[in-house]
Amino acid sequence: MATYTQDPGAPGASYLTFWRERHLCTLTTPRPDGSPHVVPVGVTYDPEAGLARVIANKSSRKVANVLATGTEGARVAVCQVAGRRWATLEGRAVVRTEPERIAEAERRYAERYERTPSPNPSRVVIEIELTRAMGNA
Repeated sequence: MATYTQDPGAPGASYLTFWRERHLCTLTTPRPDGSPHVVPVGVTYDPEAGLARVIANKSSRKVANVLATGTEGARVAVCQVAGRRWATLEGRAVVRTEPERIAEAERRYAERYERTPSPNPSRVVIEIELTRAMGNA
């Protein structure tokens, strides 16, 4: 396995397969002071739309960090690791509150993680418009 930069909209087969496996991931967002905030999350990858999605509670620190950056969104990264394999997606994150966007994120989460998220009226989705993909998968 070699390390390759991937096209986030058209990744290689092994890279995409790795993102379809069930893995816990991390999300890194910038705190207001510029330091990184890293938390475990479930992530779904949608190369056709050029998005990664993270469902979250609207009162969470990760959501606050993204919102604090304003309308242009926050530069963030999501990453997963399994042994020597790893994959990172980077891009600009925004918080979405539209019910149809949340429902799509929940559907994709249930598909990848093989469990339906518990109902949460405070749920939002962090959508990451992807600009870079890299990894060793």
